[in-house]
Amino acid sequence: MTTDAPLPSPGREIETLDALTPEQADAVLALLGEAAGTDGRQAVSEQGRLQLRGGHREGVRHFLLSVDGVLAGYAQLEDVDPVEAPAAELVVAPSHRGRGHGRALGAALLAATGKRLRVWAHGGMSAARHLAQVLGLSLFRELRQLRRPLDTIDVAEPTLPPGVTVRTFVPGQDDSAWLAVNRAAFAHHPEQGSLTQRDLDDRKSEPWFDPKGFFLAERDGEIIGFHWTKVHAEDQLGEVYVVGIRPDAQGGGLGKALTAIGLRHLASLGLPTAMLYVDADNLAAVSVYERMGFATHEVDLMYRTES
Repeated sequence: MTTDAPLPSPGREIETLDALTPEQADAVLALLGEAAGTDGRQAVSEQGRLQLRGGHREGVRHFLLSVDGVLAGYAQLEDVDPVEAPAAELVVAPSHRGRGHGRALGAALLAATGKRLRVWAHGGMSAARHLAQVLGLSLFRELRQLRRPLDTIDVAEPTLPPGVTVRTFVPGQDDSAWLAVNRAAFAHHPEQGSLTQRDLDDRKSEPWFDPKGFFLAERDGEIIGFHWTKVHAEDQLGEVYVVGIRPDAQGGGLGKALTAIGLRHLASLGLPTAMLYVDADNLAAVSVYERMGFATHEVDLMYRTES
């Protein structure tokens, strides 16, 4: 794969860092907020935003694009998957778009990875699709955001498998056991399956974290599944944040029951809408969610190099 180098731009510089200072993190978050206000959605995922703070994180690099000393673009590269190519997200400030800065960040990412790269285009916007084409990337993955109304909740009363009980997560007490079940349930999922204690701690320190919406299914005193819900207060959205079932407990209807428990919890909070993310090629999960009243709202696209 080849791509022409971006045209030089007066005053443009790209700095690559292993960690950001608090001031740099604040500047990136402000840029992301400005872009989200224009685009209607975040250009960098929750995990990426959490990784802006807290110092060095293994496998994570930050690319700061400035024009005449002013931050105009940002990219984050995460190289933690032992099999897949490094994954990146990038954004250009709305006031600096159309000047080749996105292409310059893309070229820097390709150079840093030896042209072995995956890039997210959140929302699948036309400008992002065009940039992927310019960089020589091909569509690789489609992540759908599904939504359903909660104000007319009609989810059937959940029926748990024999011997299974459900309780809520206890921070500190359940961390290690939950992480183990999460790793097992998502062994083949590049993002969710790699969560560490630090990642869990990051989420527990967020304002949205509420253990009363984090449900654990147990059998014989062991966690075998979970449904972690999330509330986006500003948007009045409840999220099926993640549902996971230990492999030896799959196939018995536990996932559907846990999903129903979480949806009923979100509805009880008075939230009008629920959302979730699911890979488009996970046809079984898509079918289950559609039968529960969910429909596609928007998509995130991932592109990658062919090497």
